[in-house]
Amino acid sequence: MRPPLAPLDGRIDRFDLTVGTAVEFLRGTWPELQDVRFEIGAMPGFDGGGEVPRWYLDRENRRIVLFRLPIERLLPPGHDDNAHRRMSIESAVFRAAAEYVGREPWDLGGHDH
Repeated sequence: MRPPLAPLDGRIDRFDLTVGTAVEFLRGTWPELQDVRFEIGAMPGFDGGGEVPRWYLDRENRRIVLFRLPIERLLPPGHDDNAHRRMSIESAVFRAAAEYVGREPWDLGGHDH
């Protein structure tokens, strides 16, 4: 018998779970995201032109890379708690996916597409 798995309690685990849940929702809503790979990187390895990038779109290889540290750590003062971190992660997933498919982020939640 295998020992029980430890609960997903770390910040990285929560980040991965939040991204996975948002991606699952988006793939169920927008079929054009079915074959897109969502990956997680720690930090971008390139200059974002004055702003730290939260994601990178690679349309040629059908992938979106989300950068965990900028998404989690660059929150406004007073908003560094679990709820705001989760909202920041979900927002980044939605905004990156919307940019990838060329739509507005608020269009991703509806069924009129």
